Amino acid sequence: MLERDVAPGIHRVQDAFCNWYLVQDGSRVTIVDSGLPRSWASLLSALAELGRSPSDVDALVLTHAHYDHVGFAERARTEWHLPVWVHERDVSLSRHPLLYEHERPIAAYLRHVRALPILAAVIAAGAPLTKGLKEARGYSTEAILDVPGRPHPVFTPGHTHGHVALHFPERGVVIAGDAIVTLNPYTGRRGPQIVAGAATADSFENLASLARLADTGAEVVLTGHGEPWTGGVAAAVEQARERGPS
Repeated sequence: MLERDVAPGIHRVQDAFCNWYLVQDGSRVTIVDSGLPRSWASLLSALAELGRSPSDVDALVLTHAHYDHVGFAERARTEWHLPVWVHERDVSLSRHPLLYEHERPIAAYLRHVRALPILAAVIAAGAPLTKGLKEARGYSTEAILDVPGRPHPVFTPGHTHGHVALHFPERGVVIAGDAIVTLNPYTGRRGPQIVAGAATADSFENLASLARLADTGAEVVLTGHGEPWTGGVAAAVEQARERGPS
């Protein structure tokens, strides 16, 4: 599903309850996150619908290296010769995106009936077949990324140790990845919150990182799971802190 202009020049694609984004800068495009392996077909369809082609794409930037964000990254790297950017602290995870650190076992969340269709959709979209990256371009949060859209990396560790949000100040938007979400895939709960311990390395570090997210002052928050949040980043962070870990 393609949703155009969820923020100026930024388009959301949703596959199996996972969001990834196409950022346009003139005729050039940056992909932010790469869904699941079977999101490849959605990528081709979305580019065509936007009147763009693979030759218009200059880079793929990952907010973090979990399997549901790495999905087609290796295929894009090898077939389209795209550089894939990931924070230097998540480079090792990008090689093995299914082997991620988490606080609690997934089995502890199977009692959440609303989450079961999400789990089924993720598996059907090829999650167990996710390939790790054989090459990645590590970046830090000290400089604006030299890719279309020129995002400002915001270091937001906790969900993973190298998690980064991407701030586009001229557009009033932050792509938050999974630092904050509006749909928790492991409980089915909606509204601003951090992801459950089944997929978070350190929930308390994640909550502490929300201060950096709030500092962006973004009007729109685009998340890795759930609908766009248009009520301002400060309100989203406040709600996530109130809910706490799950």
